[in-house]
Amino acid sequence: PRVCVVGSGPAGFYTAQHILKHHGGALVDIYEKLPVPFGLVRFGVAPDHPEVKNVINTFTQTAHSERCAYYGNVTVGRDVTVPELRQAYHAVVLSYGAEDNRVLGIPGENLPGVYSARAFVGWYNGLPENRDLKPDLSCETALILGHGNVALDIARILLSPLQLLRKTDITDSSLAALACSKVKRVWLVGRRGPLQVAFTIKELREMINLPGARAVLDPADFTGLENAVKDAARPRKRLTELMIKTALEKPVEVQPGAAAPRAWGLKFQRSPQEVLPSADGRRARGIRMALTRLEGLGDSAKAIPTGDVEELECGLVLSSIGYRSLPLDPAVPFDSQRGVIPNSSGRVEGVPGLYCSGWVKRGPTGVIITTMNDSFDTAQSVLEDLQGGVLDISPSREGFGVVESILRSRGVRPVSFSDWEKIDAAEVARGKAAGKPREKIVDPAEMLQIIGH
Repeated sequence: PRVCVVGSGPAGFYTAQHILKHHGGALVDIYEKLPVPFGLVRFGVAPDHPEVKNVINTFTQTAHSERCAYYGNVTVGRDVTVPELRQAYHAVVLSYGAEDNRVLGIPGENLPGVYSARAFVGWYNGLPENRDLKPDLSCETALILGHGNVALDIARILLSPLQLLRKTDITDSSLAALACSKVKRVWLVGRRGPLQVAFTIKELREMINLPGARAVLDPADFTGLENAVKDAARPRKRLTELMIKTALEKPVEVQPGAAAPRAWGLKFQRSPQEVLPSADGRRARGIRMALTRLEGLGDSAKAIPTGDVEELECGLVLSSIGYRSLPLDPAVPFDSQRGVIPNSSGRVEGVPGLYCSGWVKRGPTGVIITTMNDSFDTAQSVLEDLQGGVLDISPSREGFGVVESILRSRGVRPVSFSDWEKIDAAEVARGKAAGKPREKIVDPAEMLQIIGH
């Protein structure tokens, strides 16, 4: 059986890995729109979290299997359609992730100085589409909307000492921009309370221990929470206890004449209403927030506006309220309300032989391990359908043979995994010269030039 996987992030690679491991004869082709593989492991994981990127070694082993092939620089839905792939393969798995972000839907969100977390993370991680972002870091106060791990990543990158970032694979141009940054204070704002934050204890602890930056948490925000959290699940309990402990710690005295340290803090029960423009209307100068009260308990608590508002001055607003998947091809059903492909255990509803895994299957939540389990689940559905005869594998399908002639007729030249390894070697060599693990190439044209495309 020939199986095609669309997307080379964790979802795509884990799906391929599971099928290859549990079916001795399956051939798996992975398609990717960028020349370079690994999706969010390359473009989403923070540069100062290199250990999280170790999964790349496993993915590389999968790509080296003689029954696996990688075709980068191919945009499915444009260069080749999903119906064309379904003609060429016995099974097609869509694992293309979430390439958009949720919008705030408030006045002023398009002002200069307002960025999505997705674009900002893409900028410092070398995602080609965000390489020209040039965020304005000339203000002292930044405000991040959202209480997830991505919000903490951004706060940490904004406040990290440069000598820490210099040793990472952060891009050269973003390092230069951060070196000139005037940002000293970062507020992380959420609509709900301390018991509903989505970040995890590891990320919070890392932020609390960040050299040269102090945490500003208001003890009043945590009144009575020790009791409320007594019966909570252990991770939530430990996370809340760490916030309470941090809120109650005495601030370190700043020596007279010393530069004011950098600071970050959490603000709760505030919902953004409007990004306020500067006097000339040319950029963001602050944000108006509705104060909220909570109805309900735990994760299902809803934030209801109280009628009171508050304004906060800030020249940089980063919206970290979630990523969003987009429809890929008119031939694929898509639930635009939920931003997912309607499916059952990864089987796309109403389209036999079509599957999905990862964020486009279940929504943009969870860490790499969540995506791994989810992708194994989809791969298992494919294997069951192969075994149970749901997928007819009697007609021989040509796989890439057919797709190659389609791509050639449209002037598209795919990038192979060994091509990627040449790009990889060039990045590592450039990084070595600068004392970094790698210097990412951010321009696809330059990537293609390296491999002589």
